[in-house]
Amino acid sequence: MDNKHCRFCGKELIYSMVDLGLSPISNEYVEEKNVDMGQYYYPLHVMICDNCFLAQTMEYKAPEQIFTNYKYLSSYSKTWLEHCRCYVDMIVKRLNLSKDSLVYEVASNDGYLLQYLKKYQIPACGIEPAENVAEVAKKKGIDVEVEFWGKETADAICKKRGKANLIIGNNVLAHVPDINSFVKGLHIALADKGTITMEFPHLLKLMLMNQFDTIYQEHFSYFSLSCVKKIFEFHNLKIYDVDELPTHGGSLRIYAAHSENSDVVVSENVKKVISDEKVYGLDRIDTYKEFYKKIEQIKRDSCELLIELKNRGKTIIGFGAAAKGNTFLNYCGIGREYIDFVADSSLVKQGMYLPGTRIPIVSPEMIKEKKPDYIIFLPWNLKEELTELLEFTREWGCKFITFIPEKEIF
Repeated sequence: MDNKHCRFCGKELIYSMVDLGLSPISNEYVEEKNVDMGQYYYPLHVMICDNCFLAQTMEYKAPEQIFTNYKYLSSYSKTWLEHCRCYVDMIVKRLNLSKDSLVYEVASNDGYLLQYLKKYQIPACGIEPAENVAEVAKKKGIDVEVEFWGKETADAICKKRGKANLIIGNNVLAHVPDINSFVKGLHIALADKGTITMEFPHLLKLMLMNQFDTIYQEHFSYFSLSCVKKIFEFHNLKIYDVDELPTHGGSLRIYAAHSENSDVVVSENVKKVISDEKVYGLDRIDTYKEFYKKIEQIKRDSCELLIELKNRGKTIIGFGAAAKGNTFLNYCGIGREYIDFVADSSLVKQGMYLPGTRIPIVSPEMIKEKKPDYIIFLPWNLKEELTELLEFTREWGCKFITFIPEKEIF
């Protein structure tokens, strides 16, 4: 499908939701040897389909170029790991999974979730497109197929391993350029009485909380439950339950089954979330047009604060070299003239530079040495975890800043 048509229903796209200008790929971190070289920038523009209301970025770079040497490892957030551990304990009990069951996880990353299935001795396989990340999972003893998920991959894996009682997909649905092939693959690989769970950032929360920084080239789509329901129904899958989660600033976890599976009944949770979306106006184009005005205000407020602090001689750093931070910094035009460095616990990222802004990424140990006056939490969704982690900086009067959903100094 080309950039001018909806990647689900094929309707011509004519309405803009938000245009963040030109931006580099958000996870395309720069090595020291390339720091003086150029970097490709791509339009970061989200359109909204007035037929199915799928919000979608225009695609300018092939997904195999984005995900084959991926720098994001899920296991670096303790909050996220605890979330996944609790999910595994819950879903094993809820679905009565056993040693005779089979689990697939699409986009299994570094084994952050499948590692918790080991204690149950449930057969599981991850499907992960980034070979470098899959190798990390394999070192943990996790079975991984290095492939992009789609109907062809699903066919091949089912012939090799069988159909799954549970298919998991956390924060992958947004990364899919060919949404129809992806969901068709889920239908192919799911056992007759099996369940699919997918977690993804909720478009309603993105708009309510001004979370424009979750928009980047790796995220091809932004979903409401109403839209996902249409997509799954088109591929003979029904969403029978949904959980509203605090992760990533507000996410949904859907539970889906084959449409003909009469063992599951659609819960009131599904009706409640769809009702919330309708009340907010996610079925009206005018709602999306208003979103960009709020984003422009955040840009002005952020730049004004940083200019004021620098004029007072304050030192400012960032914490967390997250993709969302790169969208925020590049859109707002915030570079090394404001932020000295970004500290990050990921050894993979340390010694590199942020895409676009070329802000250096260092070890958190550098914070104790430099004693900054202010620390910006770029992954603001980890605010509580980072506040606790960096409590020691209060010794010299350091303050923390978040800019989303609104400017806050604390």
